[in-house]
Amino acid sequence: MVTLKQLAKELNVSISTVSKALNNSEEIGEETVRRVKELAELYNYKPNKVALSLKQNKTKTIGVIIPDILNHFLAKVLFGIEREATKYGYNIMTCISNESLDKEKESMHLLANGSVDGFILSLAQETQEKNEIEHFKKTMAQGLPIVMFDRVAHDVLCDKVIVDDFEATYNATKDLIAKKRKQIAFITTVDGVSVGKLRERGYNKAILEQQNVKPVVLKIKKKDDKQKKILSFLKKNPSIDAVVAADSASGIIAITAAINLGLKVPKDIAVVGFSSKADSNLTFPKLTTIRQHAKEIGANAARLLINRLQNKSAEEDVKTIIVKTSLVKSKSTT
Repeated sequence: MVTLKQLAKELNVSISTVSKALNNSEEIGEETVRRVKELAELYNYKPNKVALSLKQNKTKTIGVIIPDILNHFLAKVLFGIEREATKYGYNIMTCISNESLDKEKESMHLLANGSVDGFILSLAQETQEKNEIEHFKKTMAQGLPIVMFDRVAHDVLCDKVIVDDFEATYNATKDLIAKKRKQIAFITTVDGVSVGKLRERGYNKAILEQQNVKPVVLKIKKKDDKQKKILSFLKKNPSIDAVVAADSASGIIAITAAINLGLKVPKDIAVVGFSSKADSNLTFPKLTTIRQHAKEIGANAARLLINRLQNKSAEEDVKTIIVKTSLVKSKSTT
């Protein structure tokens, strides 16, 4: 395989000139850049990435850790990260924690051993439940910056990208109240993580602002049969005329369960859920959604990390970017 030294010898220039020309340095004239690139293409020259990373102490690779690859929202965030990272010449290396603290720690230990320059991650449910953050602090102490998204640890001083979870459910619930819905229920399968707690608080605030109205909440555990739980819940509470779901699956199931009970959606019961356009299209009538803009979250997370990596000398304050959700109204509420 041809080397920089061979290219330089044939062109009768220095190795440094060839390297700078291939990297479009302004120090090198246009004609020299053209000659170097033409010869490099002729010989199909490829830089030795391992040698380059050792020399520059950079891998140009970002470690991404997500708790669940089957989660549509997280998959779209991952897409946004990868697309934005590619623009800046970075690759990504992805690990799945499967909601396990130990798996999350193992993934960080594996990748922090010279494989990546920094991390983008969303915390595993077990990590949040145990409130364990030392592995993040140790990783950052190694000089590897971290950007957290969606599920974050507020006690870790790092850049973060979140959505307005509290405000989103507050506004969605208030919208249902404005539509004269009297008994609005909240259904969640994400009670154990930070986003789920914020969403429930937003719902509770909107409900408690009304006189003589109490929150009605169904919390579903991972081992539970969601369909049976929601069907039983609606059957036992026939006065419920609206549902705010903290996740996509609960919103979709709530519509199906209501129809199975002979209720008309949205005439008898309205349903809102955190979901994407694709998920909304799976229901009939279409689900009114709280859209989180997952790709935008991913892109913001990638930009924050790359900015840290490219400006290591700059002592910038950590940032928290809040991506505003959108209430996209459809046939399940109108």
